[in-house]
Amino acid sequence: MRWLKSIFKVLYSSNPRAHKLGVGTAEFIEMTPLTPLDQSAKPKEQKQKNKQKVLLMGKSGAGKSSMRNIIFSNYVAKDVRRLGATIDVETSRVKFLGHLDLNLWDCGGQDAFTENYLTTQREFIFNDVGVMIYVFEVESKEAERDLATYNAIIQALEEFSPTARVFCLIHKMDLVRSDNREKMFDKRDHQLRKYSGQFAESIVCYPTTIWDQSLYRAWGSIVHNLIPKLDVIEGYLKHLAEAIEAEEVILFERITFLAVMSVTTEIGDQNPYVDRLERLSNIIKTFKHSLAKFTDPESQSNQFAFGEYFMKTSRFSLILARLSNNTFVMAILPPGEAELNCARINIANARHEFCGFDPVSTRAMEAVRRRPGGEARSEAVDNPSVGI
Repeated sequence: MRWLKSIFKVLYSSNPRAHKLGVGTAEFIEMTPLTPLDQSAKPKEQKQKNKQKVLLMGKSGAGKSSMRNIIFSNYVAKDVRRLGATIDVETSRVKFLGHLDLNLWDCGGQDAFTENYLTTQREFIFNDVGVMIYVFEVESKEAERDLATYNAIIQALEEFSPTARVFCLIHKMDLVRSDNREKMFDKRDHQLRKYSGQFAESIVCYPTTIWDQSLYRAWGSIVHNLIPKLDVIEGYLKHLAEAIEAEEVILFERITFLAVMSVTTEIGDQNPYVDRLERLSNIIKTFKHSLAKFTDPESQSNQFAFGEYFMKTSRFSLILARLSNNTFVMAILPPGEAELNCARINIANARHEFCGFDPVSTRAMEAVRRRPGGEARSEAVDNPSVGI
């Protein structure tokens, strides 16, 4: 527990604070019920809009399955070494924020499989793709051949899914000398764009490795682009930040702990750690792994081990709390017992309204309300708190 507090203090104690933000009030904030779905769209159209076919491609050994298991299956980097090669196509369904349905196709990268994807399975693989994530090994010994294969895949994508979004992860950057990484990344980025056809202007490349937070930055940005009605979520977080007088409020997805969105004040904008969201995703997930060792199997199957965590220091207070069935919220506050307690009250109050964005939470709340004499309560309120 001490190491977690130390990391939080590094990330936020160095942030210059020109003044204290003020004393929080214990008044409940009021919010208009959230309506995340487009009411003008038909239910069938809306359901299709929230379903995304995601292709994960790249040559065998590039690291596709390793990163997928770290992000979505709670593996740690040292454990992925025992994973075998992907055979043909492995599909998995990932529910993100309760209503975004990612249909993830992890495509084996062996030559025989790739040839099938481009010939006999061409339409089956590349039809109706929302996003393609291509993993390119930065120090591949067959770079020209890999680029030719990538170009053939791009041509198939242009044919069957011309509106798809393409992301390229230039992976295993830890194998490149630190003083040469930026130059090598720029070189690979330029090469990939030359072979990207109509997607050359729109593709986004990220340098990644499983050994630091760069993987969370890349996947967080990708998923961020897939979530509908981000402006609505941003409005709610800004309202919450104003109510609790926070310098920063961050929304995390519960299972992956990818940062969905962050809202900062002028003071929060001065934080020198521009990569703090990826760092937080990484360390909180590590913290969750450590808690899993001391929780019962039922808690581990639910993939969370706490409902609330808070800490108090002389320079700031921090609270990490369950906001809905599929989200956690982190708030960085001015120091003081009153500010922290008022923030906890306001987050609990906001929880009931924010669940309008989360169909799972909404159904749970309605089920409780239908009970005779029942009063809706958030599950996270009843979960244990961890305080420092």
